[in-house]
Amino acid sequence: MLPSCYISCRNEAGCDEAGRGCLAGPVYAAAVILPENFSHELLNDSKKLTEARREKLRPIIEEEAVAWAVGVVSAEEIDKINILRASILAMHRALDGLKTRPGAIIVDGNRFTPYGDIPWQTFVKGDGKYGNIAAASILAKTHRDAFMKSLHEQYPMYGWNVNKGYPTKAHRDAIAQHGPSPYHRMTFRLIDDQLTLF
Repeated sequence: MLPSCYISCRNEAGCDEAGRGCLAGPVYAAAVILPENFSHELLNDSKKLTEARREKLRPIIEEEAVAWAVGVVSAEEIDKINILRASILAMHRALDGLKTRPGAIIVDGNRFTPYGDIPWQTFVKGDGKYGNIAAASILAKTHRDAFMKSLHEQYPMYGWNVNKGYPTKAHRDAIAQHGPSPYHRMTFRLIDDQLTLF
């Protein structure tokens, strides 16, 4: 069972991102404020959960959270500002969307930038330690996966319904065969023997 709070305050928001290592698609982030006594036996880092369990938890989190929101940064924006800045920007956009102002912010990983005057702290592998970060990881992942599945309808050759934009061999082979789509991150190494940008 993961605790929901680390910093002693009310309305602590947990933040996490999904899609940072992908070759295609936006990076998503979520911010979640859980009730102080919230717990669920399945709540954990989204990467440690099956897709079915993530999908089961998503409506529970969205219904029971004090507040939640998702932020998105497009592939085009990622290419302009780099993936680290884009990941943090997505978290800031998620925080912008919260209907309740957080008293503090905790973030998965080791990089963040100040969000107004709200105190914040980062935690490596925080999504496996704190419930509100785990909840954020689940929302970011499920919302992004749903978007990539919808894009698959337009670009079935890349297999985004399966790989979600991550750099699998089949995905790289499809890029080599068909070229990149408008949703690919052009500053990333899209194929194994790539020497220049497309």
